[in-house]
Amino acid sequence: MRPLDGITIVALEHVIAAPFATRQLADLGARVIKIERPGSGDFARHYDERAKGMSSHFTWVNRSKESLTLDLKQEGALIILKQLLEKADVFVQNLVPGAAARMGLSPEALQALNPNLIYCNLSGYGEDGPYRDKKAYDLLIQSEAGLLSITGTPDEPSKAGISIADIAAGMYTYTNIMAALLLRQKTGKGSVIDVSMLEALGEWMGYAMYYSTDGASPPPRTGATHATIYPYGPFKAGDGKTIMLGLQNEREWALFCEKVLDQPTLANDPRFDKNFKRNENRIELSKIILDRFANFTSEQVIAKLDEAQIANASLNDMHQFWDHPQLRARERWHSVESPNGPILALLPPGINTAYEYRMGKIPEVGEHTEAILKELGYLQEQISQFKEKGSI
Repeated sequence: MRPLDGITIVALEHVIAAPFATRQLADLGARVIKIERPGSGDFARHYDERAKGMSSHFTWVNRSKESLTLDLKQEGALIILKQLLEKADVFVQNLVPGAAARMGLSPEALQALNPNLIYCNLSGYGEDGPYRDKKAYDLLIQSEAGLLSITGTPDEPSKAGISIADIAAGMYTYTNIMAALLLRQKTGKGSVIDVSMLEALGEWMGYAMYYSTDGASPPPRTGATHATIYPYGPFKAGDGKTIMLGLQNEREWALFCEKVLDQPTLANDPRFDKNFKRNENRIELSKIILDRFANFTSEQVIAKLDEAQIANASLNDMHQFWDHPQLRARERWHSVESPNGPILALLPPGINTAYEYRMGKIPEVGEHTEAILKELGYLQEQISQFKEKGSI
């Protein structure tokens, strides 16, 4: 038994944020019925063809779902959707604000049909306020939340290499739905959730926000190094490979000087004896570290760091991540079926000995349409008529 077995979620979703949230609910056993456009489906299906001919984005966030195609501009399709929602536990939608209400899918209308329904809106800026109707994509939210102002080099800002605003919003959608399901157990009633991408990523900006309190200077852009802790970031070894190094406190600094740099007296050098001094004098300290590391290969440097119990990491590319020995040792890869054959997927984070995650198929567009309509009581003749009209 999985935690969400028996829970049905209807998702009028596209791209990343909402699909990421509902995929995680599906991982825990929920039945997720994904509403897609007839023919083309979720437009994230067509971003690229890198995952065995499928979109890398779509492949990542849509396993274990059922695909139902509906043209919601047609009355018959809207009726089908409302029939599903009469018995569903959760409705998730990330259309532009106001679009669902214009189709008669407002929280008030749907909870009148189903008082137990948990209704979740996910949007860029939320359901009200002056930015309500402003278009929102991941990069734009990274910019509005200030992430770009502290990410990159001193000369140029840089976005995060992954869709971090979408991911943040997806995570808070997921956790808010889980909380709403727990609340419903206590109250017997559904609730309405409003998740904003800006507010989700804004929560993750907490350190930078408080560092800038009362008009103080915000953290500078420092590339891959830490803005306020040093040495913390990339350093090259003698073989040209890069090692990521992280020192967090004075005890580690003393060990680093003694066992890695082989200069124990450096720990008490007045230029470097406190973190803020090391940060202020990072150019001088960087030269000392790089001169020492130049005598060794990256593997030898990592061995010295490990022996001194100094935090470090290899600067891996994606191919090295695919083959990461820690993930192999913990058996974190799982085969998932797809329209183009089996594909590897990482198991969700967190191991619970009481259940196994659901790792179901990535659906084709409309793969489950007929089965779902028959489940609702429609006859094959009616289904054929829907197809002729383009409703499904």
